[in-house]
Parts: sequence; C-alpha cells; structure tokens
Amino acid sequence: MVLKKKIILGVVGFITFILFLLTMFPFFVVVVNSAKASLEIITDPLGFPSNWGQLIENIKFIWTNPSIRYGSSVFSSVVITVGSLATITVFAAMAAWVLVRTKTKVSMALFLFFLSGLIIPFQVVMFPLVNLFSRIYDVTGIRMLRTYHGMIMAYIGFGVPLAIFLFHGFIKSIPKELEEAAEIDGCSKPQIFFKVVLPILKPIVVTVVILNAIWIWNDFLLPSLVLGIGQDVQTIPLAIRAFAGSFVKKWDLIMTAVLMAAAPIVVIFIFLQKQIIKGMVSGSIK
Repeated sequence: MVLKKKIILGVVGFITFILFLLTMFPFFVVVVNSAKASLEIITDPLGFPSNWGQLIENIKFIWTNPSIRYGSSVFSSVVITVGSLATITVFAAMAAWVLVRTKTKVSMALFLFFLSGLIIPFQVVMFPLVNLFSRIYDVTGIRMLRTYHGMIMAYIGFGVPLAIFLFHGFIKSIPKELEEAAEIDGCSKPQIFFKVVLPILKPIVVTVVILNAIWIWNDFLLPSLVLGIGQDVQTIPLAIRAFAGSFVKKWDLIMTAVLMAAAPIVVIFIFLQKQIIKGMVSGSIK
C-alpha cells in the first residue's frame, strides 16, 4: 500500500514537472532571445546568448528611440490599466452588493444579464462597439475612439461581468448583521458599503485587480480597434507591434519589449499570489 502510494506520488510529481517545463518554455525563449542580436536569434533560437550585455543595449535602444515612443506607451498603459481597474472594481463591488442584498426577481434577472456578458464572444461585438463609439461622437461631439476615456469605458463593459460574478459569491458569505448594526449606528448606505463591506472584500478585490490587470496590460485586439496602431495614444502591445513590419521583423527588439512588458505583471503576481488564491477560494465557499 505504501509502495503504491509512493508510485502514484512519483507519477504525479513527474507529470507536474513536465507541465511546469511546458509552461515555462515560452518565458525561457523570451528571456534568452531578449539578450541576443537578430542574427543570433535566427541561427540559434533556443541557445543561451553569447553576451548577456546585449539585453541592456536592446533596452536602451527601445527606450531612447523616438520613433518607437515606448516610454509614452508605458504611460498610456499605466493610465488605462489603473483607470480601468479602479472603475471596474468599485462599480462591480457596488453592483454585486446591491444584487446580493436585494433578493427580488429583478435583481436575479439583472445578475443573469451581467453573467451573459461572460458567454458572449468579444469577436461578435468588436465591430459594433467601434461603430457605437463613432456614433457617440457624431451625436454628442465626445470623442471615444483614440482616447483614454474611450478605452477605459470599453474595458469597463468587458470586465464588469466577471468582477460582479466574483464579488457576488464573496458577498454572500458576509453576515448581513454587520450591515444592520452599522445602520443602527446611523450609517448611510454609502457609509455601510465603503466603511463596512469594502474592507471585508480585500481578498477578492486583490483577485479581481490581478486578473483584470493581466488581461488589460497584455491586451492587443481591443486597443488596436479603439486606439488604432501608430496613433498618439497607444499601449505597450501596440508599441511592440511596431517592431514587426511587413517584410522585416526585429526579433531581438520584440523579445526585449515583451520581457519588459511582462516583468511588472510577473513580479506583482508573485507577491500577491496568496491573496489571489485566498480570494478565489473564499468566494466559492458558500
């Protein structure tokens, strides 16, 4: 019996190790090729670089080249990501709280309506979305395309359904007596939410923020539609696209730019992975 258990654990460990290698292989390719010149990547794409100092040279070239505008792309990505995360988190938490505490047929229908956003493919609505933004400008004069607020509004629409789903499951585990006690003490509805409910939501807030940050920071398709390629406002994925021309692809710069873009998200995820797992588990207990 003990031998059988050891064999099973060994097989599971071996499979886990293989899955780990398969998962880390793309990251390995990016790291080793970001420290090479283009010719070295073409001749030996899986080998270690002959000079790791080439990575510094590639980073300097990307940051200092005025035609790439990588610095402004980082700024745009930060503004869009932070603005989208703040609005998605607050709006979704408030909506989920109201839906949980208002137990009516209307609230259930609204909850199911929000969940329907999880099953509608983005490709179905991407062109109607661009058309809608164009019509908004024609009617109101407010520009939505190629602007920060237009990009943030698009991410709110696509990010809120999942956030509401996660918050909804977590809020159901919060005792309603806490809110009733705060109401007896004279707190208004906004005070109850921001002073009592929101602090309790910290684990699931971290989960929602990280999941959406990874998506928004790395997204290419939606910014390419709303912002356009080669415009004044562009995110990091759009800037990386500039390295891939119709006839020539600068693989050394592409790999270096991908590494620079992925590094912040990887570091944040490593430090907050316990909170992410805690939030996912806590939201699914009840």
